[in-house]
Amino acid sequence: MKRAAESNMADTASKRETDRDEADESAHKVKRTEADGENGPGHDGEESENILSGFKTSSVLSDSAREKNIFIHGKLADQEAVVILEKTPIREETLAEIFSGSRLKLDLRNDIYSTYRLQAPPHLNEIKTTVVCPATEKHIKKYKRQESFLVEETGTDYRSITLPYIQKQSFSVQWVHNILEKKAEAERVVYEDPDPEVGFVLLPDFKWDQKQVHDLYLIAIVHQRNIRSLRDLTSDHIPLLQNIFQKGKEAILQRYELPASKLRVYLHYQPSYYHLHVHFTTLGYDAPGCGVERAHLLADVIQNLQSDPQYYEKRTLYFPLRADDGLLGKFKEAGRL
Repeated sequence: MKRAAESNMADTASKRETDRDEADESAHKVKRTEADGENGPGHDGEESENILSGFKTSSVLSDSAREKNIFIHGKLADQEAVVILEKTPIREETLAEIFSGSRLKLDLRNDIYSTYRLQAPPHLNEIKTTVVCPATEKHIKKYKRQESFLVEETGTDYRSITLPYIQKQSFSVQWVHNILEKKAEAERVVYEDPDPEVGFVLLPDFKWDQKQVHDLYLIAIVHQRNIRSLRDLTSDHIPLLQNIFQKGKEAILQRYELPASKLRVYLHYQPSYYHLHVHFTTLGYDAPGCGVERAHLLADVIQNLQSDPQYYEKRTLYFPLRADDGLLGKFKEAGRL
């Protein structure tokens, strides 16, 4: 669930990297105008009051013509807010209606080529809208376009720089506990293994609209609460990881008819929030944070721990940090960057 943590350790300001995923407590806590009303989660197709009618724009934090999205900072009812607008994908089942029910305006014609501006029926021309309100300075910084730097973190660096920083920041994962305790999002759970040692909850990431499986994005959140990230994993956790790997794939096959050969199953480091979770995405989907500088395939993690029980306690790991990330500052202070 892209479930963003109130962390200033976001990857980039583009929508495809809010997962930091990753990624990011804020994106997990956001109020989604297309689904949530004032009194809690809404239902598909349910109309909501236009809470954006009074939104006052302060600045554009970032935008992407390629991703067809824009991130805007402003005020909503005198509260700081971030609004994310993203064009919804074109779906195969709507093509007939688009072709028959749209208006075309010719831009240019040259030999066999012609380009048009197509005005689709309103219900087929929606914009997915995410609202973060009240937004903190961390939220605003997270979505603002900034430079990123690749950090080299040894096991010693983790213990002396990263871990103290994490502990001092006290990033909240209460929203994760709410899911595990069925206090929130219970209706979104795809699969659960309730075992306290090897169990987990599998549910959709908020970046996935759940309307087409080719960009499937699910998150497996472990029931154990004392595993922050990849760095905490030892050979003792192999049964947990194997259980997630096997049962997660089985649940996706049963629910979405996607075989394991079409799935990318991985962990982030640095993670977007410090409660162990595993990402399940389709192989053809360019998911946020799936690049080599941040993603670690679960199959590789298991094999590494089988070879060396303390592999991730000692291993030098690399990950990107944005220019405004507090952890980046700590690495600079220590002369590690």
